Amino acid sequence: MHIHILGICGTFMGSLAVLARELGHTVTGSDQGVYPPMSTQLESQGISLMEGYSADHLEPAPDLVLIGNAMSRGNPEVEAVLNRNIDYMSGPEWLSREVLRHRWVLAVAGTHGKTTTTSMLLWILEQAGFDAGYLVGGVPRDFPVSARLGSSDFFVIEADEYDSAFFDKRSKFVHYRPHTLIMNNLEFDHADIFENVEAIERQFHHLVRTVPSKGLIIRPAVDAHLDRALELGCWSPVQDTAIGSETTRVADWRAELLSEDGSRFMVIHHEQPVATLTWDQTGLHNVRNALAAIAAARHVGVTPDHAVAALCRFSGVKRRMELLADVGGVKVYDDFAHHPTAITTTLEGLRARVGDEPILALIEPRSNTMKQGVHQKTLLASAEAADRVLWANLNEMDWLPDLINQWKCGASDSERHRVESSVEALISRVLEDLPTPCHIVIMSNGGFGGIHGKLVAELERTRQ
Repeated sequence: MHIHILGICGTFMGSLAVLARELGHTVTGSDQGVYPPMSTQLESQGISLMEGYSADHLEPAPDLVLIGNAMSRGNPEVEAVLNRNIDYMSGPEWLSREVLRHRWVLAVAGTHGKTTTTSMLLWILEQAGFDAGYLVGGVPRDFPVSARLGSSDFFVIEADEYDSAFFDKRSKFVHYRPHTLIMNNLEFDHADIFENVEAIERQFHHLVRTVPSKGLIIRPAVDAHLDRALELGCWSPVQDTAIGSETTRVADWRAELLSEDGSRFMVIHHEQPVATLTWDQTGLHNVRNALAAIAAARHVGVTPDHAVAALCRFSGVKRRMELLADVGGVKVYDDFAHHPTAITTTLEGLRARVGDEPILALIEPRSNTMKQGVHQKTLLASAEAADRVLWANLNEMDWLPDLINQWKCGASDSERHRVESSVEALISRVLEDLPTPCHIVIMSNGGFGGIHGKLVAELERTRQ
């Protein structure tokens, strides 16, 4: 079968392309403004990419078109699919029908940490000898591609709450029917499709409705929005996680920090110490991710001590505090932060690790929610752990310069936050009085105008 994918370079649709190719289908796809790591992964898999969207890409007509949720009516390729009566469906529906049926699905949902937690859980199962299938919304460093079919009954999937397609406004994860479900957290996001946080709570409740009574739900002990989603009805066992004494009740899984930055902690199950986890990851968010992954792995038979041993060797995920370069003591990291909470936890984790060494954050508010200015009130405070913050206004958002100017009126350090409208201007600002050592964190959920490579090249040129 010839399957053509619209929006093929998105992390989800690109992973579907890999699975479809593994199933023996001929796979092609269209996208616009592609960037690594997904574009390079698809090319390495021999999947043909077409730039932009055109009715000509449907010649000869494919047997099936999978339409990504970024596609809308008016797109020339979408209109051609409809007008020519070519068979089409959403990516989540195809995945459910062709891959997930009759498999034990382990799903990871939440506003933050889905990709990393999914990768942790997958790594644990891999080290335990499971040949699990998987789909990750990123590229795990410990695996060559972002998706595979696997030969076992188990399938690990990152479960996104974003809608499925322009013709299916249900959240993607409603299609997956997990037997083991991790719900990392719940906050307001995706303002382009959700009116308020209550609408997201309702979608999470719909996901909870699909978990069997013999299944398992894993969640943090403290999360008011998840509380409300579960209060709408829950028919499955629930286990909770916590760090230290953050909850008055006894959590099923708990971490006692042995290092402030989260790089070393004791895993405790039912108040019994299991093992000490020492790894290269930082931040309390990753401690929580690890606890959830360990709990989920136990549900399919991996003992907690084996899970901890596996995570001690976990390499992480591309674009999650990925060290790109160390140029004479100036370290440059790439991070996918797309929400104020993600910015906060990432920078606080780095601060706990590096102490007083200077941190410079380059942040592109790129998600639909960010671009609408929904998180204005918490945005600047989210970068408090950084010494300097450069905000990228590449989309010419009127509210961002206004926000910085308002902050400067009452600030004692007016240079702490700056806003620039081009990659070149950002790089020039970075190079001004750059101390050594220094940690530069580039934060965006997109390509950020290729700033990663350009900045590293300029650092290498000017600091030789």
